Amino acid sequence: MTEDFRCGHVALVGKPNTGKSTLMNAFLGEKISITAHRPQTTRHQILGILSGADYQCVFIDTPGLHDGRKKAIHRYMNRAATSVLDDADIVCILLDVTDFDKDDVKILTRIGTRDNALLVLNKIDRVAREACLPLMQRIAGYAPGRDIVPISALRQENLESLLRILVERLPKAAPLYPDDQLTDKSMRFIAAEIVREKLFRALEHELPYSITVNVDHYVEEPDLTRIAATIWVERKSQKAIVIGKRGAGLKRIGSLARADLEGLLGRQVYLQLWVKLREDWADDERSLAAFGYSDADPRR
Repeated sequence: MTEDFRCGHVALVGKPNTGKSTLMNAFLGEKISITAHRPQTTRHQILGILSGADYQCVFIDTPGLHDGRKKAIHRYMNRAATSVLDDADIVCILLDVTDFDKDDVKILTRIGTRDNALLVLNKIDRVAREACLPLMQRIAGYAPGRDIVPISALRQENLESLLRILVERLPKAAPLYPDDQLTDKSMRFIAAEIVREKLFRALEHELPYSITVNVDHYVEEPDLTRIAATIWVERKSQKAIVIGKRGAGLKRIGSLARADLEGLLGRQVYLQLWVKLREDWADDERSLAAFGYSDADPRR
């Protein structure tokens, strides 16, 4: 480590589905944070640690900022998203070039004026390049003086430029984590998230918001990792949807999750899934705490 080594926290914030998790995964080269074409896929703060020869960039992926406060879980996610702002060295506000609206304006008005804010215009691969300039000019009006960096996290376009800007803005400091560590999350947490991702991708539009996953057992044997997890739903009818006809739905979800886990761990995985009912868990503070949605440790 040199005396010019830089290290700090970079918060990735924005409204739901702007590509925060995709961006962090692209930088790390691993799926640390799950993704799906559903708003509010991310429910916790998730650290992703990128270490270079002269820097360590600690990304904090956050839940999408939104106005929904109907359920306790929505209030928890908003708290998890905003609690990083004061401690982050850089606040990256992700904006979707295909869907810039009043919700983005609210976020820019509230956060974009911070001295440490950087505006990242994502999904530029989906529009003509000449269409980006007017939007960049419009965005600049809401956050004067803030730099705007256009990227495509999915296609990894212009990420080198973004990373260079981030590293230049990090404070000079010693690394916070070993250079081979990618996240602060346990494999139990990642396993639960992978199962939840497969549920989000496989099920009906509304149902994923009523689902959470809890790993009951995680045991590493010499040649095999055994994982047992429970999928919790809010309604009896939802349990039948998850299981599917003759268990086909649950079997498919388990197979997809197991494949991802084996790729991540580099070893055989035996995955058991159960589906259980806890009515209105997403609007019950005690249930949320039991499932790991705790303000005491939002990064789990």
